[in-house]
Amino acid sequence: MAEDLKFGDFTIGERARIAGLVARMGKRGMAGPNVDIRDLQRRVERIENQARRRKNKQ
Repeated sequence: MAEDLKFGDFTIGERARIAGLVARMGKRGMAGPNVDIRDLQRRVERIENQARRRKNKQ
């Protein structure tokens, strides 16, 4: 079974992209409970999957 990702498993660029996406999710979330943030969540998941593949390749 694969281990969970740690902060150190991400590159500097991935960390910055995730931070930006999380900030955008927070901003959208402040608009109300009916705002859809799934597109941003999918982007973060794709970045996590890239890091997971890179980690498991070692």
